[in-house]
Order: sequence, then C-alpha cells, then structure tokens
Amino acid sequence: MNQKNSMGLDICFKDLDDPIHLFKEWFNEANKSELNDPNALALATADKSGIPSVRMVLLKDYNENGFVIYTNLESQKSNEIKINPVASMCFHWKSLLRQIRITGKIFKVSDKEADEYFNSRDYESRIGAWASKQSSMLETRNQLSQKIKEFKKKFPDKNNLPRPDHWSGWRLDPYNYEFWLDGENRIHQRLKYLKSENGKWIRSLLSP
Repeated sequence: MNQKNSMGLDICFKDLDDPIHLFKEWFNEANKSELNDPNALALATADKSGIPSVRMVLLKDYNENGFVIYTNLESQKSNEIKINPVASMCFHWKSLLRQIRITGKIFKVSDKEADEYFNSRDYESRIGAWASKQSSMLETRNQLSQKIKEFKKKFPDKNNLPRPDHWSGWRLDPYNYEFWLDGENRIHQRLKYLKSENGKWIRSLLSP
C-alpha cells in the first residue's frame, strides 16, 4: 500500500509547513531523473492590457527569498514585468509525473547578485548579452553575427568583461504554490500553499 501524508496525499507531498522545503525536495529529485534542464520553467507575464505571454526560461537560483532568472531588461518579459510586476512560473518534470506552479510578485535582483552571476557565465554568453537586443526585430541573422564580432573586438579580455546595464535578474517572491502529481484516470493529486496576511502558509487540497 502506498504511504500517505496527513492529508491523504502520496507521501511525496510530505507534511511541511513551508513550501520552499517541499520545492527543494522535488527539485532535487528532478535533478536526478530529468534528462535535460530540470531547472527549465514556463514563465508567464502580462502586458498593460492583460494579454498574457509565456516562454521557457532557466531557474538560476532559489531560496526562502524567491526564485531568480536572468535576462535582458529590455526584453518583452522584462517590459511586461515593469508594467505588471506579478508573474507565474510552472515547472513540469515528465520523469516524475509532477508539476509545480508558483505565483508571486517580482523584483529586480541587486547589482551585486547580477554581477556575480554574469561573471560566472562563459565568455560567449557574456558577449551575447551585449550583442543581442532581445525581442527586437532582426533584418538578418548576419546582423547579429556582426554585432557579436564587434563586441568581441571591444572586449577581447575574457577576464574583464563588464555586465551591461540592460542585463540583470528578476526574483519572484511567491505567495501561492501548487504541487501536482499525476494520477490514474486523471484523478490527480493537488496541494496548494497560500500565504496569509501574517506571512503564514496555509495548506489546502484541490480537486483534480
């Protein structure tokens, strides 16, 4: 017989008061079982008219303070975040038949954090951050290739390549989590954590 937690869910849901600890448990398992990019997530934002857009990005850091991604600050997602600083993330791990949805307010990371991560990237990726005007129209791919060559000429020292002002990170501070486990006959298991006004997390079951 499968073990259950106190709410009658599969034991993989544990009995944890803070959802970040359950996220860590599931994320660590995904790192072992997922073939490619266990840190991949779908990030949903919306513009001033409420029209949503979603794209796959990579999680670069997480802790009790939130979940961090890095990007061009002039990209579509960044421009939407500036207008409407609420976003939603969705992790899906097919190898585990699990999914986590996270919603929260989103803020820019500190310059120190952005500098540290930028300097950890390989040279080609750092040059790309300078050369690409993310989400803008390109006439040809050669236009981008030429920009890359120009910035390689400008910054030949791989150990001394500054972070461009238009490149940084965003941190999503969650107020809502949903943990999902695939079930037979589509009778899935769903656990929601919602942060109350006093900062306490409240757990509840959701219908499949």
